[in-house]
Amino acid sequence: MHETPKTHERARVLTGDRPTGPLHLGHYVGSLKNRVRLQEDYEVFIIVADVQALTTHLKESGHIKEATKEVCLDYLAVGVDPNATTIFVQSQVPEIAELTVFFSMLVKLSFLRHNPTIKTEALEKGLGEDLTYGFFGYPISQAADITFLKARLVPVGEDQIPHIEQTREIVRKFNRLYGPVLVEPKALVGDVPRLIGLDGKLKMSKSYNNAIFLKDPPELVRRKVFQAVTDPARIHPTDPGHPDICTVFAYHKVFNEHEVPEIEGSCKAGKLRCVDCKANLSSTLNRFLEPIRAKRNAFAEQDGLIWDILGEGTRRARAIGSQTLSQVKEAMGLSYFPKQSPQRVP
Repeated sequence: MHETPKTHERARVLTGDRPTGPLHLGHYVGSLKNRVRLQEDYEVFIIVADVQALTTHLKESGHIKEATKEVCLDYLAVGVDPNATTIFVQSQVPEIAELTVFFSMLVKLSFLRHNPTIKTEALEKGLGEDLTYGFFGYPISQAADITFLKARLVPVGEDQIPHIEQTREIVRKFNRLYGPVLVEPKALVGDVPRLIGLDGKLKMSKSYNNAIFLKDPPELVRRKVFQAVTDPARIHPTDPGHPDICTVFAYHKVFNEHEVPEIEGSCKAGKLRCVDCKANLSSTLNRFLEPIRAKRNAFAEQDGLIWDILGEGTRRARAIGSQTLSQVKEAMGLSYFPKQSPQRVP
């Protein structure tokens, strides 16, 4: 049994993921790495946003529970410590849903329409007339995720910055209307704001089938790397390369930094074949992923551990959420009854 995360009145951090599939290298460099680092000095909370997963996976809702477990395994595998970090499940904290309703009264439709992330995602997924209220308004739900904990810092990928700005606007408006109850958060972007996908065209994403997942076995990593897009202008192995437009070189810069000068020089001089460059990268990535895979497999063998961690984390998040919601209702003039223990309905 793990211990309750220690707080020592440290500033709170909130981050998380939608459980729509396993996590990948883009998640690691964009957010996971920061989470592990921050848990030493901050009170870190990680939300498994299963309600928001329904915005794009409504018909596959039966798979969300298993995906929640898989995401949590990825957290533990990269070094998230449940003794220092609280991991919880969004749908099991009803205070978030209630706060979302209050926030929806503060946000104009025009404000949501101009959110670039919403517009891009809706276009990429071809939603058109199928765009739902839940998808259109999920930045409001994200604002509730952050503010119910009064988080001050939110590690995110570059594409999520508009959502944090929207949260900040909601907080400012609420505090202007009702008093200084909520905390205005700040975004923290990882060292690599966006990791390009293996296809070289989009960010790495589960939806685009262009990702290397943290749990991928060595041979699959190698196969994916060898399918990655390289310099399209390089026809023959001896042609001078253009590493700045090469997807494989972009990965070397992130995961193989010490070899970058040599790789860049050899590529430009036509002395490094693309096949050798890819072989080098696949070996580098597998060395990086090997301890992550080993830890993940070890945690997966401990039956029930994940649900114990999520259960304890969710109970703690609910306790904090109940306090925040009481303060919100009091400030809005919606606190009607004396505080007392709930009575049994006859």
